[in-house]
Amino acid sequence: MNEPLPETWEDVARKHGRKIYNFAYRLCGNPDDAADLVQEVLLRVRRGLADYTPGSFDGWLWRITRNAFLDDVRRRKRRPTSPLPDHTDRMSEWSSPGPDEVLAGLRLGEDIQKALLDIPIEFREAVVMCDVVGMSYEEIAAAVAAPIGTVRSRIHRGRKLLRERLT
Repeated sequence: MNEPLPETWEDVARKHGRKIYNFAYRLCGNPDDAADLVQEVLLRVRRGLADYTPGSFDGWLWRITRNAFLDDVRRRKRRPTSPLPDHTDRMSEWSSPGPDEVLAGLRLGEDIQKALLDIPIEFREAVVMCDVVGMSYEEIAAAVAAPIGTVRSRIHRGRKLLRERLT
């Protein structure tokens, strides 16, 4: 399925930003990490938009998102960080949940998010792409560069692992 190339980077951010955030949040489980991941994805899109060849734009976009997430996971393993001290009295005046965070929290309960974070990444991303983002098996296969049979298997196993953790 060939999609027309979005006219500008801003069009991509406007049209796909919320979906990228929702996907990123489900992979990361942390609103701040998800926001950082969205920024990284949009930077990569901006750099790669001129070289994009028409095809499945959504597949290209999800592949970028997935690769940015995996790059971040690898980077964190190489350079572990320790969190800053929690000064909730000062932090509350600077930050409040944004509309995307509120929306993400409404869609899946905390128990489901915790269970998602507890399953291996390859199953988590397949389930999130299918059940949260709403991508087809073909789109997921293109995004993760895996055969469609592998995608179906990962979704099936991911759902099974989620059911086990939720019961």
